[in-house]
Amino acid sequence: MNQILLDTGPLVAFLNRRDHFHDWTKTVWEQAEPPFLSCEAVLAEACFLLRRSHNGAHSVLEMVKRGVITTSFRLENEVATVDKLLVHYADVPMSLADACLVRMAELSPKSSVLTIDDDFLIYRKNRRQKIPLVMPSH
Repeated sequence: MNQILLDTGPLVAFLNRRDHFHDWTKTVWEQAEPPFLSCEAVLAEACFLLRRSHNGAHSVLEMVKRGVITTSFRLENEVATVDKLLVHYADVPMSLADACLVRMAELSPKSSVLTIDDDFLIYRKNRRQKIPLVMPSH
């Protein structure tokens, strides 16, 4: 499997056994080789969505501490490009986390985005290229 760029949905689903995509995400994670690459915007979204789950945010941070997830993406270095993506996809609308992941896909050509978000079927890297995805079939 290529390098995996981790989106919020699969992270939340992996940590929340009641999530509709928990079993699918667990299977994908068992086949993948950590670390997963992500960004702080994804981690913030996941912590927020898991705020009512027992140890939700703590579990996210533990994955970072253990090296299962790494966050080498630096928004301050990519802010102009990320902002252009947010403007370009304003009608979707695109979240900051999604824009960061699209930019990460541009910077890491052999990567795939692990997501449950259908918006990634619309997004393009380098304006025209489909982003390789790992997502459940609908």
